[in-house]
Amino acid sequence: MNNAVNDEVWSGNWVAERLGVGLEGDDGLPALLGLALRRNPKRAHLLVSNVLGKHVPQLPSVVYGYGIRLGRRVRALLGEAPAASAVVLGYAETATGLGHAVADGLGLAPYLHSTRRPVTGIAPAGGFEESHSHATSHLLLPADPALLSGDGPLVLVDDEFSTGNTVLNTIRDLHARHPRERYVVVALVDMRSPEDTARLQRFADHIGARVDLVAAASGTVRLPDDVLDKGRLLVAQHETAPDRTPGPPRGRVTRVDLRWPHGLPDGGRHGFTPAHRARLEAALPAMAARIAEALPTGARRVLVLGFEELMYAPLRLARELEQVAPDTEVRFSTTTRSPVLAVDDPGYAIRTRLVFPAHDDPADGPGERYAYNVAGAGFDTVVAVFDSVADTPALHAGDGLLARLAAHTPHVLLAVVPSHVPAPRATTPERPAMLPEPLRGPAFSSYAPDEVGWLLRDLSDVTLEAPTEEREEAIQSGGAHYAESLPVEYQPSEQYQQLFHTALDTSAARIAKAVGVVTETVMSERSPRPVLVSLARAGTPVGILMRRWAQFRHGLDLPHYAVSIVRGRGIDANALRWLAAHHDPRDVVFVDGWTGKGAITRELAQAITEFEKTEGVTGFDPEIAVLADPGSCVRTYGTREDFLIPSACLNSTVSGLISRTVLRADLVGPDDFHGAKFYRELAGADVSTAFLDAVRARFQEVADTVDSAVKELVTEDRTPSWAGWRAVERISEEYGIHDVNLVKPGVGETTRVLLRRVPWKILAKAGAGPDLDHVRLLAEQRGVPVEEVGELPYTCVGLIHPKYTRGATGADGRAVNV
Repeated sequence: MNNAVNDEVWSGNWVAERLGVGLEGDDGLPALLGLALRRNPKRAHLLVSNVLGKHVPQLPSVVYGYGIRLGRRVRALLGEAPAASAVVLGYAETATGLGHAVADGLGLAPYLHSTRRPVTGIAPAGGFEESHSHATSHLLLPADPALLSGDGPLVLVDDEFSTGNTVLNTIRDLHARHPRERYVVVALVDMRSPEDTARLQRFADHIGARVDLVAAASGTVRLPDDVLDKGRLLVAQHETAPDRTPGPPRGRVTRVDLRWPHGLPDGGRHGFTPAHRARLEAALPAMAARIAEALPTGARRVLVLGFEELMYAPLRLARELEQVAPDTEVRFSTTTRSPVLAVDDPGYAIRTRLVFPAHDDPADGPGERYAYNVAGAGFDTVVAVFDSVADTPALHAGDGLLARLAAHTPHVLLAVVPSHVPAPRATTPERPAMLPEPLRGPAFSSYAPDEVGWLLRDLSDVTLEAPTEEREEAIQSGGAHYAESLPVEYQPSEQYQQLFHTALDTSAARIAKAVGVVTETVMSERSPRPVLVSLARAGTPVGILMRRWAQFRHGLDLPHYAVSIVRGRGIDANALRWLAAHHDPRDVVFVDGWTGKGAITRELAQAITEFEKTEGVTGFDPEIAVLADPGSCVRTYGTREDFLIPSACLNSTVSGLISRTVLRADLVGPDDFHGAKFYRELAGADVSTAFLDAVRARFQEVADTVDSAVKELVTEDRTPSWAGWRAVERISEEYGIHDVNLVKPGVGETTRVLLRRVPWKILAKAGAGPDLDHVRLLAEQRGVPVEEVGELPYTCVGLIHPKYTRGATGADGRAVNV
């Protein structure tokens, strides 16, 4: 028995000859479809797909390949920008795996499939009926209800469209809740009649939406008037009582521990994001290798058998097994709840069936389940991949599926995937006062209003500036915190401004590449639609550039906010409350410009932990995404090189004319955001937008190198080594400072020391080139010695004067030799 696509005998002949049913349409239809009969009062015949991986064991590469190609066609139809905002919805149970594959081909689209398995604690976000199915009610149970509330294209995937009623029911239900302008229907085969096609178009016109169709093949089924009566008669004549006795087992059942990644969903029942897919793909080779190691010696024909709606995970494992076991023929299919007549004839699509009791405690009660074309197919091993909900005593019983399989194949392996149950969605506790909306330009900052929303309090009318030497003395004496005042804004000389523009011309392409790499990494690993939250103010230009990259490459307008974080005081808790009230915390990605020794990285992690304890709001990920990570403090970065980022050269005039943030009890109340000032008077020297535009202009030329860099990054070990922190500790001791807070590593941090603090000396890596031109100029202007060092993990390190008093430096704040 073999139902491969290239069989010489069409697997629909038996039904066609006896019922007078025929396929009309594309030449490729007979290769894609066979025919069978079922006991169903609504439709006697069953179109049996040869490439779906449900009823007919097929090569996993063929099954997955069809879905991938359909997804790519959808992306080409929509265009890159709309495709990036699409959501894919697959139908249970037969198209759950196909829908997953379409989403993979589409690219960045999250995926959800309908389900017939209710889950305690997850409220349905919708539901609909499938008119001709054996079991009709579909539930939509996304962990995040907002998944279906967007206005981007909705892509609906089923294995075949016969009348279009299922699509009508789906769109009608979802459109009433969340109207959108565009839907795309995807199927392996479109078998609707002209009347059904016209009906769907009329419906689309009525709701004012566009509905497109993408299918691998199309045609119609020719049905005689008496097909239902003939079908019932044929089923009665050929159906025999199912043999539920397993017979003597030929082999034993062996468990295989896949070591499924912790927290990774087993499928799209509650949503499956591109970040989930990236985690799965990283883990697949090792999991498939564990299956390959468990196969018996000399295994030649192996079936990977999925379970009802659980199709995607078994399919991907089977596809990977093809790669790691090239000498073994691997096929893929899944069990089903759909009853179909089996007839052992080469011209019939369902040659054999195994019948066994349901083993996942279904909501609609006990019943029979089926595995088709497994018995008699010559498999020497069956790898059953089921979720943990289905790993019950009924599965292992004497009349259960494992016993039925063991009666027909020498070896049965059982691999169990943990059933994913989403955590309850976070709720935000009520606050005694309403938090204000974000500040936006031009009223606050020189940035355009859509570039960033500042979760800050406007303190522009308050005098907060103090001479640098007074601030340093107060900070080091313990009399004040650095966030309680502001340094006097540095006014760059003409020579220094020229250095900034030269540096920008030189490094714009390098910055553009790093922006692209970090943004693509965030969208593939963290969230396809991240909420960017930059740490004001150094992170804010980077957040805007990441937002601009998402617009350039994916057509997405990502939300972006700036918040305050203060060393020793933590992140602004009110800003976190505002974000949790307006967005899913799991989508929030914190953004900063660069890492030095990693102090802010640690500060944020500690602050998020404390916030979760006190507020009961979970989901914020403290992992920072940075443009440059020379300190090896994070996993998400654009580069780990320590190079000049021109935005570090200046203060507010490259950061939207916003000061650094302020936290002082007499200015910031318990229900206020942290504060900052808008220096409108410096508009004549503002280069904030010029900096952004210069980097944005280089996006196109670096696009290909970004793609290559992201692919390489996926394979690298990005575990933080904290090498920067260790170097800072060593330098602190070697130079007799004994305080890591006074050691500022990296080009960006060194620049800040020279602009804001009382510098003692600069350590420069021997041979450092133009990246340090501005540092040398600033050091010369402030009388700070620059010491070349041979072994230095950074391009430079700035040392703050370790024993500052007003007498040690003089009233002008210039350094002295000690």
